[in-house]
Amino acid sequence: MKLGNPEDRGFDSERLQRIDRFLDETYLDTGRLAMMQLLVSRDGHPVHYYHGGTLRDDGTPMREDALFRIASMTKPVTSIAFMQLVEQCKVALDDPVARVLPEFEGLGAYSGGGGDLPFAPTKPGRPMRFVDLMTHMAGLTYGFQNRTSVDAAYRKARLDLSRGAITSDEYIATLAKIPLEFEPGTRWNYSVATDVLGVCVERISGMALGDYFRENIFAPLGMEDTGFDIDPAKQDRLADAYLYRPGNAPRLTDKGAESRLMEPASFHSGGGGLISTLADYDRFCTMLVNRGAFNGAQIVSPKTLDLMTANHLPGGADLTQMSESLFSEASNAGTGFGLGFAVVTDPARTLMPASKGEFYWGGAYSTAFFVDPVERITMVFMTQLYPSSIYPIRRQLKTLIYSALTHSNA
Repeated sequence: MKLGNPEDRGFDSERLQRIDRFLDETYLDTGRLAMMQLLVSRDGHPVHYYHGGTLRDDGTPMREDALFRIASMTKPVTSIAFMQLVEQCKVALDDPVARVLPEFEGLGAYSGGGGDLPFAPTKPGRPMRFVDLMTHMAGLTYGFQNRTSVDAAYRKARLDLSRGAITSDEYIATLAKIPLEFEPGTRWNYSVATDVLGVCVERISGMALGDYFRENIFAPLGMEDTGFDIDPAKQDRLADAYLYRPGNAPRLTDKGAESRLMEPASFHSGGGGLISTLADYDRFCTMLVNRGAFNGAQIVSPKTLDLMTANHLPGGADLTQMSESLFSEASNAGTGFGLGFAVVTDPARTLMPASKGEFYWGGAYSTAFFVDPVERITMVFMTQLYPSSIYPIRRQLKTLIYSALTHSNA
């Protein structure tokens, strides 16, 4: 990894080295994480790179071009893809979703039943709009939320695990038979909404989601190692994935050498299906911090990105006031939500160093990124431990990175 001089970009080199020592002592040496990669950039120029641990449980060394399951870090890519179609006036944010997905016509909110009983007739309400999908205010959910009869139906239908099970059309048909958690636009709930958005990209564009990404996002950005399927020639680069076990060492759940990810995906999950590398996702983040531009390519316009990174929660609320979720990839206090990103609205309430307008997301295997448009700092962090709610590593990384900053643009 070619790095610039941190001091030239307003960082203290010694303070950046604290990150490496902290990650080694707190996570690698204790066995909490098997491998990690981190890249910090400013103004699109890498200033600090770290990698440690092993790629595979058999001791295979970590490598710079390792492939990772980025899970929900797929969501911002899908959101950018949809906004490209909005820019072309092929769809509008306030259009009803049923315009593209007629299966959703008349879909209403839960009013009883479920489990061993059929669902009661749903409550009619306002139609779901595309902006509701992008803000997770569509009334959809995830099976892993484990709260209601609705998410129990998601678990039964295996809607969280659809990669090799069903096609896009089958996914929508199954989802359309399950009531919404609530009337669209009234609450926030982390959900399969971005999977639905990905199917909409397919139907509007007439392309498989992976093909659309490759042609309109990955090729212009040079993200040659990112996709829903892994080239067999690259399988030796896929990291092992682990499951957290309280009081025990993480359990190996998906061996890179034998992974089911080598089988072509029948469903391209816009909410969580991509495999990528640290360097590729850094390119995506560089495009974001450059307000949609990268190496002469304009992926989306600056004003489109401004719209995406504004807080769209009603009345300027934060997630503590709107969220129904037991789990999401966002911290709640001082955090709003835009069109595909969590957005810092009040840094003081987050109790972390941050800039107003900073946006971010993460993935279920504990991966993470953030983009600070004020300081023009980006971070990408890769590892492979499920779930992502176990350790406060995202908070710790932000604290360490900002503590190394010597020149602020604020």
